[in-house]
Amino acid sequence: MKKIVVLTGAGMSAESGINTFRDANGLWEGHDVMEVASPQGWHNNMELVLNFYNERRRQLKTVKPNKAHLALAELEKNYNVSIVSQNVDDLHERAGSAHVIHLHGELLKARSTFDKDLVYDWINDINIGDFCEHQQQLRPHIVWFGEAVPMIEVAIEEVKTADIIMVIGTSMQVYPAAGLVDYKKPNAPLFFIDPKPSISENAIPGLEIIAEKATVGVPIAVGRLSRM
Repeated sequence: MKKIVVLTGAGMSAESGINTFRDANGLWEGHDVMEVASPQGWHNNMELVLNFYNERRRQLKTVKPNKAHLALAELEKNYNVSIVSQNVDDLHERAGSAHVIHLHGELLKARSTFDKDLVYDWINDINIGDFCEHQQQLRPHIVWFGEAVPMIEVAIEEVKTADIIMVIGTSMQVYPAAGLVDYKKPNAPLFFIDPKPSISENAIPGLEIIAEKATVGVPIAVGRLSRM
């Protein structure tokens, strides 16, 4: 089986009704991003940060995978598929994708503030006073600004071994995720699916741009795969 590595961003989940957090003015749901997505924000106002992610978690329960998520899951019948997602939702998993790497953490998990390796499945609100087994406060299992991205090395190794790469719903302008395509094989085809692509087709060898939203562009890319 050929190996496909799919890099997904906010545009992948937007059509399911997941807010993309950051508005044109740089605010996330009305908050300065550093208030709700940084260690300093957590230190300054733990309750605000917990409430922010509790609201995101509640919203996640109300949405479903869209056609693009389902199309990627269907690819596993004929390809070895790995998904590297910048999204913190579980829509890829719910659609049926078996191998998903979350670069920025997972909304439906909580982790210990005492031991970062203590991670728990968590579907409800995280409240002040919810403790790990060491009696220390739990926090969202999210990679905040200023924190290391522990899964980036795993993602790099996936990209290095890919026969085909798809980039869906992300500008690929934010590092370290933006640097992942630099690790692809020189001859590996690269499909870039985004309604407002940020790069031109001569920017990367093997690049093919599909200027469509995810639910339209992914089926187009899948159709082209079948002819390769």
